[in-house]
Amino acid sequence: MARSRRKNKAVARNIAQERIEYLFNLAKSEFSENSEKSKRYVALARKIGMRHRISIPPELKRSFCKNCGSLLVPGNNSRVRLKDETIIMTCLTCGNIKRYPFDKEKNE
Repeated sequence: MARSRRKNKAVARNIAQERIEYLFNLAKSEFSENSEKSKRYVALARKIGMRHRISIPPELKRSFCKNCGSLLVPGNNSRVRLKDETIIMTCLTCGNIKRYPFDKEKNE
């Protein structure tokens, strides 16, 4: 019985991962018409990830504000600045700031 439960969890996690990606795609497509809907899609994706204990991929994790939950679209509701070796993303909805490191190309 333990093996079937393990398989069911693996299948559920795969389905949840697909749904998270699909909800983020919907949020990106819906953002220009209705930003509240895109906010709801992001919230649903985060809730699915928490329920199934799946981490959201880093490229998707960087595309929403953890404070207010809105989808971050550079130039529309977020500001992106490069300073030294960090990317500074500011949410213009709530003012939350996120900093990510990046490596400059190394000339060898």
